[in-house]
Amino acid sequence: MGVIRGRAGAGRVRTERLAGMDIERRNNVTVTGNPQGPTVVLAHGFGCDQNMWRLTVPALAEDYRVVLFDYVGSGRSDPAAFSEDRYATLDGYAHDAVEVCDALDLRGAVFVGHSVSAMIGVLAAGLAPERIGALVMVAPSPRYIDDDGYRGGFSAPDIDELLASLESNYLGWSAAMAPVIMGNADRPELGEELKNSFCATDPDMARVFARTTFLSDSRNDLKSVRVPTLVLECTQDVIAPREVGAFVHQAIPGSELVTLDATGHCPHLSAPAATNEAIAGFLAGLR
Repeated sequence: MGVIRGRAGAGRVRTERLAGMDIERRNNVTVTGNPQGPTVVLAHGFGCDQNMWRLTVPALAEDYRVVLFDYVGSGRSDPAAFSEDRYATLDGYAHDAVEVCDALDLRGAVFVGHSVSAMIGVLAAGLAPERIGALVMVAPSPRYIDDDGYRGGFSAPDIDELLASLESNYLGWSAAMAPVIMGNADRPELGEELKNSFCATDPDMARVFARTTFLSDSRNDLKSVRVPTLVLECTQDVIAPREVGAFVHQAIPGSELVTLDATGHCPHLSAPAATNEAIAGFLAGLR
């Protein structure tokens, strides 16, 4: 595959695949579902892994070939492949996604990205448009910090405090933040699951992914999206408020915005039926 070049600007990230690297092993790739169907790639968010899609896979497996993977530094990916320099920007994670698509020789796949993976999907589609033919963004946010005329949900001091807390006591941060991010206080088992996922992630690698996520600004990248796109937002989401969903929808020409009857930042866990119905409806319209 040789050299992968990042987008113009943003430091022109330049990444080389290590000779002989097994991408499917590196990213713990799982392929399931209908081998004759169109391909759907499910990409997890910060602090999570592919297991977070376990309630979505059965809803797709009969009609679609489903690809799951873990970003380097997450889940059961190969920790030896981690590089702080590579993953200091979202481009590094986008290269992970593209290399998975290359390894499987995917063509026109639908990339379903949760949270920060929605923006990683945008970057990946720009890097390899022949590989990704549509996007589904689940609770996306192109920028988490408020800006003039833009509400991301957090002030700059909020994010500074969040990152400082995460870096000083990752396990404590995970225990405190997971229930807030998940929402659904009446179902504490959901927050517990997210906490366990956070705690299973290497703290040093999580620190890098967290800084990359919460300090990112992908607003300009949205303008380059030229593939069918579904934006899924929740009625209440402390990480990605509804103003963010509206911004993403308006920034991507021809995109579809669906507000799920769900609360929290992980509707594929808290409201899987509604989430799966929206995704399946969008996919059916592409066939």
